Amino acid sequence: MPKRKDLKSILIIGSGPIIIGQACEFDYSGSQALRSLREDGIKTILINSNPATIMTDPSMADHVYLKPLNTRSIIEILKNHPEIDAVLPTMGGQTALNLCIEADEKGIWEDFDVEIIGVDIDAINITEDREKFRELMTKIGVGMAPQATATSFLKGKEIAQEFGFPLVIRASFTLGGAGASIVHDPKDFDRLLSHGLEVSPIHEVMIDKAMMGWKEYELELLRDQNDNVVIICTIENMDPMGIHTGDSITVAPAMTLSDRTFQRMRDMAIHMMRSIGDFAGGCNVQFAVSPDEEEEIIAIEINPRVSRSSALASKATGYPIAKVAAKLAIGYTLDELQNQITQSTSALFEPTLDYVIVKIPRWNFDKFEGSDRTLGLQMKAVGEVMGIGRSFQEALHKATQSLEIKRNGLGADGKGYTDYDTIIHKLKVPSWDRVFVLYDAIQLGIPLKTIHDITKIDMWFLKQYEELHFLEKEISKYTVESIDKSLLLEAKQKGFADRQIAHMLDCYESEVHKKRTNLGINRVYKLVDTCAAEFKAVTPYYYSTFEEEIERPDGTRYVANDSEVTDRKKIVVLGSGPNRIGQGIEFDYCCVHGVLAAAECGYETIMINCNPETVSTDFDTADKLYFEPVFWEHIYDIILHEKPEGVIVQLGGQTALKLAEKLDKYGINIIGTSFKSLDLAEDRGSFSTLLKDNNIPYPRFGVAETADEALDLAEELNFPLLVRPSYVLGGQGMKIVINKEELEAHVVDLLRKIPNNKLLLDHYLDGAIEAEADAICDGDEVKIIGIMEHIEPCGIHSGDSNATLPPFNLGEFVMQQIKDHTQKIALALNTVGLINIQFAVKDDMVYIIEANPRASRTVPFIAKAYGEPYVNFATKVMLGEKKIKDFDFNPHLDGYAIKQPVFSFNKFPNVNKNLGPEMKSTGESILFIDSLKDDDFYNLYSRRKMYLSK
Repeated sequence: MPKRKDLKSILIIGSGPIIIGQACEFDYSGSQALRSLREDGIKTILINSNPATIMTDPSMADHVYLKPLNTRSIIEILKNHPEIDAVLPTMGGQTALNLCIEADEKGIWEDFDVEIIGVDIDAINITEDREKFRELMTKIGVGMAPQATATSFLKGKEIAQEFGFPLVIRASFTLGGAGASIVHDPKDFDRLLSHGLEVSPIHEVMIDKAMMGWKEYELELLRDQNDNVVIICTIENMDPMGIHTGDSITVAPAMTLSDRTFQRMRDMAIHMMRSIGDFAGGCNVQFAVSPDEEEEIIAIEINPRVSRSSALASKATGYPIAKVAAKLAIGYTLDELQNQITQSTSALFEPTLDYVIVKIPRWNFDKFEGSDRTLGLQMKAVGEVMGIGRSFQEALHKATQSLEIKRNGLGADGKGYTDYDTIIHKLKVPSWDRVFVLYDAIQLGIPLKTIHDITKIDMWFLKQYEELHFLEKEISKYTVESIDKSLLLEAKQKGFADRQIAHMLDCYESEVHKKRTNLGINRVYKLVDTCAAEFKAVTPYYYSTFEEEIERPDGTRYVANDSEVTDRKKIVVLGSGPNRIGQGIEFDYCCVHGVLAAAECGYETIMINCNPETVSTDFDTADKLYFEPVFWEHIYDIILHEKPEGVIVQLGGQTALKLAEKLDKYGINIIGTSFKSLDLAEDRGSFSTLLKDNNIPYPRFGVAETADEALDLAEELNFPLLVRPSYVLGGQGMKIVINKEELEAHVVDLLRKIPNNKLLLDHYLDGAIEAEADAICDGDEVKIIGIMEHIEPCGIHSGDSNATLPPFNLGEFVMQQIKDHTQKIALALNTVGLINIQFAVKDDMVYIIEANPRASRTVPFIAKAYGEPYVNFATKVMLGEKKIKDFDFNPHLDGYAIKQPVFSFNKFPNVNKNLGPEMKSTGESILFIDSLKDDDFYNLYSRRKMYLSK
């Protein structure tokens, strides 16, 4: 049945600010859905309060409302747009669904004659209300763990008495496992039960008998209105039950499932989806399977919406789930739609994978001092990475190389644990480094059976680890001169990085690269084509691997490579890797706009990134996507293969910027600001000399490499002091100290965590106002695109401050100094592209805190507030295609825009929530106010002097 003719205008609800449990995968889903609907000529209206995303870009929808996600905003939009026919709430995660339900309960959709599409309210209620869901599963014959619902403390106690421990408490209607916990010890039960009842918006919890150690699987399904169902992807959690799927290492396709059980699971998933309601769209089903011969299957939950795993499943298979789900919601059937990758086959098919993907979450526990790092039922990860390889081992290595935690993969870097008790404890108490600890345990000689008994991780995965360990031992017997081709090729096929192999052979990384190149062991690129090469794919979406040579009939030898190099001028954009605190989705926004601007200038665009949640890794954002770690070896091989005109590093945050030195050293052209200038801005000594030469004031500072040097400096600079390591993002390791004891303790701790780092000590300007400016510079002229004043005092990280655009309290004299300093610094640094400068204002004097000649966290916020495509302009300047005078700048903003940080402290209840120089916010929202008399501004301003964390 073709598209419905009665749907002309659709409202999409976004997911709001990024929090732990709901990250930028919904920006990706929402962006796809908007594009999908507009392709069909449907008018789209979007509500979302997050300024950092592509989804809220003016080009994405016909009308974008950057407003708080509440029913008041919904009513305002429906009054402004009486033409809205329907609402699609399934693209914005739990936030959008909850808002949709609230609006339904208040009768808003009925009042405005708006239909809910893509899901029905009954389906949401059945899946969220665990008691109703349980009744339905019993009715349709799907097994579940013994469980019961408690709506009171007393009832909860009775259930616990009946079931016995361990138990799982899950709060109803929550996101990311909020309020959920595993209770092993009866003495913890009362506290955790109270917490679950409190967190649930309907004060209800489901208490389950804990199925600890059972294997966990997820299936992603799509269904159309004719009841055709396809299963897009089957994902296996390497971690067994007891760890939230968002915190689990996951693998696709499923590795340890027998075909018989897989077929039963498929049938159950389809049966469950059909039973919860009659709707067309996406669905995510989670199962547990007993780790024995019986392989008993029980249902855990079902989400009738695009889920966190949908983005992962889309990137893993190449099947754009959200795009197709949006089409199904407006009446299409699967057989009418095209496979987007082949463009010659139908969407009514199930993708086939001839490769393996491994997803590893990325945590940021270092930002939450004193936090409980144990992984459990409440999600704690802030982002994720995905590795694609020909084998599980290769994909696992590529995923670990993508994490950016100073590890080069599994083992072979001298950073593993070697103490037996420490390793056993870490196996018993799963934490962020579990993926590495398994390898350390095998290296230490702990039997696989012991590791399996403790972790309950399937023996198949442990044997894969063990093979890697045996290979490392074998390679370590050789030198770079004596290692033979077959052994080196095997190491590369199993994902070991050149620098890991160099560690084993006791030589330099460059020597390994040279050796393998001389032996003809080169990366080749394979297509993600959804159909295991059965049909020709037209979408250039690649991953790398190493293959054996094939011999032709005439005796010549070659290695098959799917990535054909064109003779067009090319530009590489380096992505920002996994989301983390201090480097979030705003850099993905910048990368996407950089790609689009380079394409407008006639370049073939090449994107390198490893984050499955983002728009930058969508298969049709760039001309070519290499889904690879943003890790030197991978990038260098792609550059050698593609031979681009240059590489853009200033849009991908610190991730891309850190690679600038290597690119420069290898003679690869950096587009825009040169490495020399980037380095000068990071090197505090040289940068201060530049400021001094230009008569620009800065706080007195010094550089120390030992605790003794720091104490001597303190005499000269006077307390309070701001102490920080160089080359960090998000204020990592920054602290304000007020006496010698605090200084010594912090310096010793920093040098232990980051050895051989230079520490910067600044005299802290107590009580100063903080401001920042973003500008574009073309080498000759500087255009300031935004000046913001922070509501909080200087010393709170800019990412955690409420930033007001334009400033509300800076006099003309101060504003002129900011403009003059920005102009001088941008030109003195030979900036070509974007620059962000942060200032401290004290006694009407403007001091420079730091300058970053790159895209900053605030660029998307300014672009949304003023309605100007600043990243597009900056990229064209970097490419030398345009000068500042060629653009027509026309910013428009009535009143003020405030960038408001959003925190995820509820995941870490025992953590100090005071703000300081180290960033802690996970996302942001934008608030527009007409005047400073607005209540929201007054509330923010009155709280500005809340205790500053020292």
